[in-house]
Amino acid sequence: MFDRVEIRVRPGNGGDGAVSFRHEKFVPFGGPDGGDGGDGGDIVIMADPSITSLRILKRNRLYRAGNGGNGKSKKKYGKKGEELILKVPVGTIIRDKTQMDEGMDEGVVIADCEQSGQQVVVARGGKGGLGNIHFASSTNQAPRIAQKGEAREENFLILELRLIADVGIIGYPNVGKSTLLSVASAAKPKVASYPFTTIEPILGVVEIGQKSFVLAEIPGLIDGAHLGRGLGHDFLRHVVRTKILIHLIDGSSASPAEDMTRVNTELTLFDSALAQKPQLVAVNKVDLPQVRARLPQIKDVFSSAGTPVLFVEAAGGEGVSELMAEAAKMLNQLAAKVESGKKLPKKVFHPEPRSVGASVHKEEDTFIVVAPGLERIVARVDITNPEVRWQFQKQLTRLGVRKVLERAGVQPGDKVRCGNAEWEW
Repeated sequence: MFDRVEIRVRPGNGGDGAVSFRHEKFVPFGGPDGGDGGDGGDIVIMADPSITSLRILKRNRLYRAGNGGNGKSKKKYGKKGEELILKVPVGTIIRDKTQMDEGMDEGVVIADCEQSGQQVVVARGGKGGLGNIHFASSTNQAPRIAQKGEAREENFLILELRLIADVGIIGYPNVGKSTLLSVASAAKPKVASYPFTTIEPILGVVEIGQKSFVLAEIPGLIDGAHLGRGLGHDFLRHVVRTKILIHLIDGSSASPAEDMTRVNTELTLFDSALAQKPQLVAVNKVDLPQVRARLPQIKDVFSSAGTPVLFVEAAGGEGVSELMAEAAKMLNQLAAKVESGKKLPKKVFHPEPRSVGASVHKEEDTFIVVAPGLERIVARVDITNPEVRWQFQKQLTRLGVRKVLERAGVQPGDKVRCGNAEWEW
């Protein structure tokens, strides 16, 4: 199946800030001129109507954006990392598997790409490190401190395609759904006389006079599909978005009405809202002699249940145009109700990096400082250098780390660690 894939994405790391000083003839006391590192590239997912499945994303399991360039002398900024745009079909739901709510095994929904051209940043690139020009002050005119670019880790995403179609054809496997779609539209689904011929949903456009609508063949299901049997959820997730359903039933079945009841039961067990969708019931294969002989009986059974039924012979086209016309009529009625109702804007979550302040905790006899900005300085410089060490101490005060440590009870002689650096207080 190519309507659900799991991928790993890694945004670009930020470039390192530069430690540099002006060295020009006739320019005494040139001062710091180290530029900032460039930001890392983002991972962007875009809904593209020309893409029909998630097949292309099966080729790779890890997608990377470009890293930011390092800062340079003369206050030159590093180049921004190249962003990576992944194109997906319209109707793709994006889940972040690294963010798991309690009782959820599919990850938190980041966005629902239900509009053509919609773009979502699913993983932001790391920020570029600050060059030493940012650390200059009246008391520190020759800073040898700069920041390392922000590093980014992999995110695990689940992409799940849920079709956006006006009408969906549902029913048991091998009832003639592919044939009906091919006759009603220009779509070319695979047609054969065995179950699960269709393992991916297929779209077609049906034209009725001056209007048209999108018709989708939904892969067939069996009893227990709501539990994942057969194609299970691969079938049911696509029914969620359709406005109305054409319930196609095999007229040669021993009990067509019971088949309809079983399929609707699976819909209800998966999502109670699915069973409330408007349905057109159509009995197929009326060209077969044994079916034509039972037509009065089939009509009586459905009439007694209060269910209007249409009869078609999909292979030959008999009754197909009438069925499509009824579907178009039902869509128009549904559209009128929606227009009269109140429309609420849909919220889409765009993940942003969270800013984390300084915090301190103690492990045995060592105070551990967690402060992203300070950690990036530590990773970029050698704090064993006396001059750098003095400048580093000033950054502890500027970033508020000193106050946090004092509140945590640090005393002279205690060990303090930040990132990969450790020193005595």
